Amino acid sequence: MLENVMEFFRNLPPKQCASCGEKMEEQAEAYGTTCEKCSTPE
Repeated sequence: MLENVMEFFRNLPPKQCASCGEKMEEQAEAYGTTCEKCSTPE
């Protein structure tokens, strides 16, 4: 059973920014959906 769970997480696509679509670096305990560039006001 544990092997199936690990396989599920290995096969997830990379996390992408909801705003620009750029790949995001995943971090533990980080639930943001926008990349740093899009979430930082200019």
